[in-house]
Amino acid sequence: MDWCTTIVSLILGVFLALKIYTRVTVGWCKSQTCLVGKTTIVTGANTGIGFETALDFAKRGARVILACRNQKRADDARKKIIRETGNENVVVKLVDMASFESVRAFAKEINETEDRLDVLVNNAGMIGMGDKKSSDGLPLLMQVNHFSSFLLTNLLIGLLKKSTPSRIVNVSSMAAKRAFKFDIDTFDTHVSDRANYANSKLCNIFFTKELAKKLRGTGVTTYSLHPGVVETDIFNNARGFLKIVLAVVRLFAKTSEEGAQTTIYCSVAKGIEKFDGEHFSDCRRVEPYATTTPSDLPQKLWQKSQQIVGLKHDEIQF
Repeated sequence: MDWCTTIVSLILGVFLALKIYTRVTVGWCKSQTCLVGKTTIVTGANTGIGFETALDFAKRGARVILACRNQKRADDARKKIIRETGNENVVVKLVDMASFESVRAFAKEINETEDRLDVLVNNAGMIGMGDKKSSDGLPLLMQVNHFSSFLLTNLLIGLLKKSTPSRIVNVSSMAAKRAFKFDIDTFDTHVSDRANYANSKLCNIFFTKELAKKLRGTGVTTYSLHPGVVETDIFNNARGFLKIVLAVVRLFAKTSEEGAQTTIYCSVAKGIEKFDGEHFSDCRRVEPYATTTPSDLPQKLWQKSQQIVGLKHDEIQF
């Protein structure tokens, strides 16, 4: 009985220590930047990190466009944000990141109806999904997590350039560290849930690096980030062994508000322009992951992504 008590006590002690560690190491955005007169877009803004990011922008006085797939959930999120902030300049625009046609329609509407865009947050993402395909015939996870953000950003570059200084923030993940077998010739095919998720998050970082090069000197800067392990709806689609792993990980996960802090920091913090194209975690720049160091892959990814999303010559704004 004593051994059982000792083991249980050790387990509880480790759990408590990890829980305390995750709380004391959370980075909080302390920037007081005002966003009155600014326009922001957050994809996947009806829940989780996206919702908390949009809520923060609204508190700062921004015009906030919630780019979401589900009308009812987006409307509910809008009402909640307005109720909590008193900022009624919060609007819903529908976009399905699993469809290039929908992304193009969304971008067209934004370009036709908005006179500026100061912050674009590519937050929408998913995990799991197996070998499900999008309406464009691509692995659903890879299209939502990378290709559609790539297309959307390219289609809104002109508006971002008109609104300088402006920013593009790409929500990635430390999972990119595990993309050891990333292959530019096969990354757009289904391998496994874990491999595809890691590859998609590595793509977010490569995309940010190459985008920064192409935008250098324009006044538009871009950043990628790891939000931490966050308790959000993204866990809901996990399957098999991955679901078991995530069930344990969730015990130490950040809240959505905590997880949104680095996204907010990269969007509003002053003085980080010198870190254009770099990666952040807990509201600070972090050293590149080993998997992100090959210098030729960001350009190769860009070229292949451009081909896959069907970016036309007159849509390229660099």
